[in-house]
Formats: sequence, C-alpha cells, structure tokens
Amino acid sequence: MASHRRPKPPSQARTTVLTATAAAAVALSTQSASADPLPDPNKKGVEAQIDRLYEEATQATEKYNGAKERAGSLQKDVDSLQDAAARKQADLNGLRDRIGAIAAAQYRSGGIAPSVQLLLSSDPDAYLDQASLVDQLSAREVSDLQRFQSQQRDLLQQRSQAATKLKDLRDTRTELESKKKEIQGKLAQAQKLLNTLSAKEKARIAEEEERANRASSRTDLGNESSASSRAAEAFAAAKSRVGMPYVWGATGPGSFDCSGLTSWAFKQAGVSIPRTSQAQASAGTRINSLGDLKPGDLIIMRTDLSHVGFYAGKGQILHSPKPGAQVRYESIARSGMPFMWGVRI
Repeated sequence: MASHRRPKPPSQARTTVLTATAAAAVALSTQSASADPLPDPNKKGVEAQIDRLYEEATQATEKYNGAKERAGSLQKDVDSLQDAAARKQADLNGLRDRIGAIAAAQYRSGGIAPSVQLLLSSDPDAYLDQASLVDQLSAREVSDLQRFQSQQRDLLQQRSQAATKLKDLRDTRTELESKKKEIQGKLAQAQKLLNTLSAKEKARIAEEEERANRASSRTDLGNESSASSRAAEAFAAAKSRVGMPYVWGATGPGSFDCSGLTSWAFKQAGVSIPRTSQAQASAGTRINSLGDLKPGDLIIMRTDLSHVGFYAGKGQILHSPKPGAQVRYESIARSGMPFMWGVRI
C-alpha cells in the first residue's frame, strides 16, 4: 500500500546547536548602562557612517546566523516527524487490511447459527475446532481495533507536530531572507558612501586597513599558556587563518565572520560550540575580568553580544572583525567595541 508520505520541503544548509536568546537577554540586563561607543568623532562624517553601517551589518549577520541554525534544526525535526508519520501510515494500512479480512470472514461464517452449523456438519470435531478459531479471531480483532485506534491517534499527533514545525520553518526562512536583505542593504549603503570619497581618501582608508593587517602578521604575544589543551588547539587553528577575509555568514576555511571563525577553530580541536556569538557567550565558564583570561578563551564584545573572538594574550584579540577586513590580531582597547566578558570552553 502507498505510504502517503507528505512531500518534504527543500533541504536547508545544515548547522550544529541552538541560540541562547534568553542568556543574551539576561546578560544585557546585568550589564552597566554604558552603550556601545559612537564612531570616532575625529573621523570624517562619511567614514564614521561607513564604520557604523559595517557594525550594523555584522550585528545583523549574527541574527542571520542564529536564524540559519534554527532553520537547520527545524528541518531535521520536520524530516523526522514526516518519516515517522509515513511509517505509521504504512502500519495502519496493513492493520486496516487485516481487520477488514477478519471482519469479512466473521460475516460469512456468521450467516448460519452455530447450533445449526454443528448439526449440518459432517465432522463435528472439525467444526468445533473451527468454532474455536473463530473465537480466537474475534479476540484478535478486538485487540487489532484497539491498536488501530491508538496508532491513529499517534499519527494525528505526529502530523499536527509536523505542521507546527513546518510553520516555524517557514517563519524562520522568512526571517532569514529579511536579515539577508538587511545585511546586503547596509553593505550596499556603505559601498555607496565609500564611492563618494575621493581617490586619495579611498587610498588612505585602504592603507590604514592594510597597515592593521600587516601589524597583525608581525604580532608577537610570547608563550603565555592557554587555559586547556583543547583551547590551545582551537587558538592554533584560528592563528593559521590570519589574513583570511571577513565574509558575512562564512564558516571557513577560506573566509569567516566573527563567530564563524571561533566555531570553526574549536571544531578543528574536536569541540562543538554554538554557531552564534550570543550562544557562544554562555557556552562555557564565564570570565568577567580581562586580567583572568588566557589565550584560547573566547572574548564577547558589544552590549548585544554580537561580536566574538579569541583572547590572544597581552590585551589582544584574534578575530574576524568586519567587512573589508581580514582575520587579525588587534588591541582590545582600540577595537572600538566594549568588552563584556570572556568564556572558557
């Protein structure tokens, strides 16, 4: 019999873990009232606007990453529920056929009263054996009917759960598309502003960025020990990516956004951590003081927890900072983002 499987929606890209929205909300409520710093007032207006748009794009990127992770998890749930419902429907189809056959046999044999059938039987012993079989089938029919009703209830429940998950998946995909448009819009605005600058101003900005990248490649942070062997492995993996470009939504190995770098690096060390900076903010032991951090600890930045990187020692962060930049070392104090806390995985 046909299983009546419901068609599956298109598969989405997979991702590993759930976001920590609640943790982020608690974190925000416990922080001081200080907001993220405004763009450097010494910068020209256009450059300050570009910096702000890049910051907003990276914040939207983490929301996009969270929605993408939820979509992957929901897709798995939908697939599992639909597969279970299809198997249940096949079982019910077989059970329905068996009950129908039993009922038809009972009807055919029940047309003559049992006492008359016994009198007309040429072999009373054989008839009594058949009558006993009829009694057994009747008891089995009751059992099958009860099982059928129970499985039918289970099937309806699974289909209801699948329908709810499908709605959640559609809503999450809508959110994904909205965040994608928001990010692309902000990057387009930034590029439009950048195009209004003179060739000399563009060259100066590019040189400043390149200088920051070159300084990163020469950074010597000594031999300060990491918090653990796994943290050391993850930090080493991240160091091997210095010079790779920032790309929103990217998880390596050739390009990264901020949480893409940290989650990729820990994966190389055999450790699975959440995909987004907000979820990574509660993925391990919280370290409130910069002075207590060790290389390999995560650093959570911005009041909305929308940026993450590795503590690299000596007041430095190793991170993928923003569009147009590369994975690099940078002074935490000069990054333009407030330090919230560290996380030891």
